[in-house]
Amino acid sequence: MTNTPVQHRYAEDLSYCYGCGKNNAQGLHIQTYWDGEQGVGRFTPRPEHIALPGFVYGGMLASLVDCHGVATAAAAACADDGQLSRYVTASLHVDFLRPTPLGPELELVARVTERRGRKIVVEVEISALGEVRVRGQVVAAPMPQTMGRE
Repeated sequence: MTNTPVQHRYAEDLSYCYGCGKNNAQGLHIQTYWDGEQGVGRFTPRPEHIALPGFVYGGMLASLVDCHGVATAAAAACADDGQLSRYVTASLHVDFLRPTPLGPELELVARVTERRGRKIVVEVEISALGEVRVRGQVVAAPMPQTMGRE
């Protein structure tokens, strides 16, 4: 596993995502590490990520699934061809299995489960205190040229 998060290997002009962009000062700075088989990461929600006292806002958890899933897809594709291309979300599905406590560090694990042509399907789990709290699926697609550099 590399010590550099997948998101920090994106081109500078493509690193502004609110969820994972290193160049977004107000962003969440989600980081994904590729271990050769899966994407792993950790994230500690801040007090402003509250839904109700003591619990994380669901939209925040969906953002974790989204960015962690897309980065895992990019890393898996890079493992195939040696080039890290930027991927974007084609579809996002999130299941909230049980409330996620605000305070403890969250563990993120993502695995590629299917390839559909150029699209990559990734399953993501978010755990807290040793229990899976959220499961999600991301269908990631290579970033369209219309979204890239001008």
